[in-house]
Formats: sequence, structure tokens, C-alpha cells
Amino acid sequence: MSSKMGRPKSDNPKDVRFQIRADKETMEKLDYCAKENNSSRSEIIRQGIDLVYAKTKK
Repeated sequence: MSSKMGRPKSDNPKDVRFQIRADKETMEKLDYCAKENNSSRSEIIRQGIDLVYAKTKK
């Protein structure tokens, strides 16, 4: 048998899922940021968490 095909394993897998509740205005802001930065919603949220974490850590 040949070895498994597919995507290589990530060094930092993003396998934790969570949900948030947001109003329409917040979702519009998120979508705008994602579009302007050519990113996904998830990436924008991760960047936001990193910014708040860095500010808090000071």
C-alpha cells in the first residue's frame, strides 16, 4: 500500500472551534476588515486577539 495522500500536518493546527454572538453592525465591520485585508473572518479575529493580548501584556 502507498502512504496516505493529502495535506501535510500543520505545526500549529487550528482545531479549536468557538462561536460568538454579534449584532449586524459588528458583522459588517468584520466583513469589511476581512475584505480590505484580503483575509478570512477567522484571521481577522485572531489578529484582533493578538492585538488585545499584546496591549494587555504590557
